[in-house]
Amino acid sequence: MNRQDAVDDAAVRMQRSVRVTWKGFFINAILSIAKILAGFFGHSAAMIADGIHSVSDFVTDIIVLVFVKISAKGSDGSHRYGHGKFETFATFLVSFALLAVGFMILFKGITSIISILRGDLPQTPTSLALIAAFVSIVVKELLFRYTRHVGRSINSQAVIANAWHHRSDAFSSIGTLIGIGGAILLGGKFIILDPIASTVVSVFILRVAFQIGMPSINELLERSLPVETEKQIVGIIMETEDVKSYHKLKTRKIGNNIAVDVHVQLPKEISFIASHEVATSIERRLRSQFGAQTQINIHTEPV
Repeated sequence: MNRQDAVDDAAVRMQRSVRVTWKGFFINAILSIAKILAGFFGHSAAMIADGIHSVSDFVTDIIVLVFVKISAKGSDGSHRYGHGKFETFATFLVSFALLAVGFMILFKGITSIISILRGDLPQTPTSLALIAAFVSIVVKELLFRYTRHVGRSINSQAVIANAWHHRSDAFSSIGTLIGIGGAILLGGKFIILDPIASTVVSVFILRVAFQIGMPSINELLERSLPVETEKQIVGIIMETEDVKSYHKLKTRKIGNNIAVDVHVQLPKEISFIASHEVATSIERRLRSQFGAQTQINIHTEPV
């Protein structure tokens, strides 16, 4: 893949990211309004809270829309390695938003449980809130699957992270559905099922937040690539003709791409032109394996 093909690929990737995020944005808008109205007219505080949770998706959609566009830019005078880490930063912000939502639901669930145990029973919700919870689960699960599929096909961690935010909303609605259903069918103190379910759901949301957040934190902190990936890099280097050894291998991720810095040792009698051809051969093979926009810095030296 030449440089122009890489640019075109980045442009298509950005367009698909923006398209799927805009779709999620409008669906979230409609769903959030519907859930808040259903909670208000259906006498369900849980559904209102669920609707507010859906509103938080607006924030992550905007984050992804802004940062994915920036990350698609190539290198310039102020960002010599490109803008890939803007997408990494967006992933971190999405995970942080998930973390905040998870703790908010956990806190609200615990306080509601305590309140009900003290005898403060809220008004029993109606079937309107129950229907809204069911619709929310179906819509958000479908949106999660679609967004994750697009994210994986274009290898965008920010889009995948946003997909998990959609699923966190579905998890929240599952808790709401169980709580509302239990309150309607059993009545009385069984309304405590609502906050208990939401508390359990919050644990799942927090788990997802850590799962998608830690890789982005590691990347922002310049952590090396996984051992298996480095073994692939070493294999390509050592299989190249005239390479005797290597040292000072440094690797890291830059958004969707990787960077490799390495010193390779060649026979001392080799010419300058031949050593340049060896380095070029390694670069070509690494880019063939890991992508045309792989950042490579090779220093050749005599054995």
